[in-house]
Amino acid sequence: MSDDDIPRAAGAPARGALAAAGWTRLSQLTGVTERELLALHGVGPKAVRVLRAALGERGLGLAGDPPDTDR
Repeated sequence: MSDDDIPRAAGAPARGALAAAGWTRLSQLTGVTERELLALHGVGPKAVRVLRAALGERGLGLAGDPPDTDR
């Protein structure tokens, strides 16, 4: 598993929905909004939290997220 893979903790339905939408890498989600993710069947609030946390660990965020001023 690569550091840029979608985390397993997001859940199989969410990972499948993301793959079907063409998003197979975590870094690709920096151009995607929370609203776009939640519009996918299989992606719910828990998956968004997991994805946002994984992105945050890499100093990244979803499109539209406010910048992290703690860095």
